[in-house]
Amino acid sequence: MLSREILRKIRRIEITTRSMVRETFAGRYESVFRGRGMEFDEVREYQPGDDIRTIDWNVTARTGMLHVKKFIEERELSVLIAFDASGSFDFGTRYRFKRELAAEVGAVLAFSASRNNDRVGLLVFTDEVETFVPPRKGSKHVLRIIREILEFKPQRKGTNISRALEYAMRLLRRHSVIFTISDFRDNNYESALTIANRKHDVVAITITDPHEVEIEPLGLIEVEDSETGGRVILDFRDKRFTRDFRRINLEKIEERHQIFKRAKVDHIDLRTDSDYVEPLIRFFQERRRRMRWHY
Repeated sequence: MLSREILRKIRRIEITTRSMVRETFAGRYESVFRGRGMEFDEVREYQPGDDIRTIDWNVTARTGMLHVKKFIEERELSVLIAFDASGSFDFGTRYRFKRELAAEVGAVLAFSASRNNDRVGLLVFTDEVETFVPPRKGSKHVLRIIREILEFKPQRKGTNISRALEYAMRLLRRHSVIFTISDFRDNNYESALTIANRKHDVVAITITDPHEVEIEPLGLIEVEDSETGGRVILDFRDKRFTRDFRRINLEKIEERHQIFKRAKVDHIDLRTDSDYVEPLIRFFQERRRRMRWHY
């Protein structure tokens, strides 16, 4: 049975995100992720009147005859929310935990997809895939996903993004959108990200707490790595240390951005001390402009 606290959180998130989707995100989601509303069917020889943008140049070069790609109407889309439940997501300072922000963002995306009559699924991962909810339609299913995110108690604390994406690749047979919500505190996931994005549409949503980048001069503090359990005493009175702390973490953020760029993955950066609505809107607007230019 769900605790009263979890039920209150689910209800609050439902009320907040439903109205937000209805008033702010409804049209933007469809225009961004439905695209031309078509999916690839087959290749056939060019006929007068065919759109030259559909020419398949590889087949044309191989056969010596103009060929075009034929598309059929894509009636529905599968959306998978890949949710990081590792130990580092149970971190938050004066505002809220990263997990709470991630749950609310996941709810916005799930309700947006559901409103568009798309199927929505959930994959919760640490350094293993800990649960998978197959994509389905309906508002009740969306509420189940929110409940799973909020009440899920992971068995492990590490992070393995590659394993999560490889698992998703095995299960998602058709082209899907994969929202990967994580702090990306992991290594060696670029290859898996690149491969997954070739078949699917991967969007990386990073969740960061401001004190993971900058820290106040609080004195000597014993800190524990939430994923490994290792402990160390750090002196945050030392200006040189705090300066190096900031520099190293900014370098990690830049390295992460470069990984996304090389993998050609769209990304959205969110912080626990900031509103997430504006970054999401900017993402939708930028992606819509890019799609119009592309087509």
